Amino acid sequence: MGSGRWRRRGTLGPAISVAPGARVDRFEVFFDLVFVFSFFIITRATAVQITGSALLHGMLVLAVLWWAWVVHSVVATRVRLGEGFVPVLMVVGMAALFCFALALPQAFGDPRAAAAGPVVVAVTYVVIRAVHFLLYLHVVRDSPRERKQLIRFAPELVFSTLLLLGAALIPTRIDDPEMAGMVRDGLWLCVVLLQYGSGLLGGTGGWGVASAEHWTERYELILIIALGESVISVGVGSNLLGQPPTWPAVAAATLGIFFTAALWWAHYDVIGPAARIALHVAEGRERVAMARDAYAYLYLPMIAGIILFALGSEGIVHEIADPSVPLEEPAHGPSVPLLFGGVICYLCGNMLFQLRTLRTLSWTRVAAVLLLALGIPVGSHLPGLATLTLLTAICVGLVVVEVVTMEEGRRALHEVVFHERTTYEAHEAAFRARWKETGTDETGTST
Repeated sequence: MGSGRWRRRGTLGPAISVAPGARVDRFEVFFDLVFVFSFFIITRATAVQITGSALLHGMLVLAVLWWAWVVHSVVATRVRLGEGFVPVLMVVGMAALFCFALALPQAFGDPRAAAAGPVVVAVTYVVIRAVHFLLYLHVVRDSPRERKQLIRFAPELVFSTLLLLGAALIPTRIDDPEMAGMVRDGLWLCVVLLQYGSGLLGGTGGWGVASAEHWTERYELILIIALGESVISVGVGSNLLGQPPTWPAVAAATLGIFFTAALWWAHYDVIGPAARIALHVAEGRERVAMARDAYAYLYLPMIAGIILFALGSEGIVHEIADPSVPLEEPAHGPSVPLLFGGVICYLCGNMLFQLRTLRTLSWTRVAAVLLLALGIPVGSHLPGLATLTLLTAICVGLVVVEVVTMEEGRRALHEVVFHERTTYEAHEAAFRARWKETGTDETGTST
């Protein structure tokens, strides 16, 4: 497999390794849509009744789901998921993931009720992880070092499975509902600690990131899709589609797009491209450690922040769009803390990401987080539309200040990235020009 060409292994058919310059293929994006559907379900299930326990349950499920996606991305660094027999196996994983997402709303229901929902969650999660484990084991079976490292992580899969099954079955045998809920939540928390702890304690030896481009692009795409999911969640959950549009509802929807776009800009204008270059420069264990810390771990608070501010934005926009709620009335419930707190979580995750990859910290981000924290008590006393305006002003203001103060660095970075892109495109165009030539191409096919 190391050559990257077609090779048949046993009876399973061909598989193709990931080359150093590989990019994300279309099948991987297709697979990610099912993951993002799970994000949507988490948001919808939490929005039914926003309480402290509901938020805890949502974050626990998100952490377990994100670990499955991290494992998925590790497999994708070793083998092309859209080639050979691999898509067939991945479709099995997609079906299990879809069923996992559908069962999520029942994962934290009445712990003394029927265990069908939680059992489906546990079993489908095991199927997802088993698909990835078996595929990776097949891929590295000729590499003793990689196979040994994979086997070292097998106990994490086994114990995660047992804990999730225990969380589904044990609470049904406990008469005290409060105690049953605590046992269930405690078992889920143990799963999270086990998974993320094993990732840190397992070390970086035996792993590799063949294509830094593939790894960074994979995570950047899932973050973009998650931001898009937040827009869909707000649009669906706020009932904007169920009634005639009003100017306050249109204004609220527009502000939602503006501050979401500002959060996109905060990562993808400078930090994301610069971090991609940093990962390309890193080699060996340093690259693996950076890929693990910055992307596998520190993207999680950004994804969590997106879900939280989507919940807050949904609640505020729903009230703004409701004609029975006076426009000057402040937002009710936890919408304002969720809205501002979610953006704070996103920016803090992004600052930690910047610190890990670039070893820098932007004062503009620190100032924005402080302003957002001060905005929570202020926004709680403002009308919903004014609260959204305040948040949007802070987020857009952050972008404007960074564009002005980082002008020279931004220009230099963008020139490097643009030169890289145009060089890559010219190389692709030159290669494709060979298709017009007569004779035989490099693959041996007659043209």
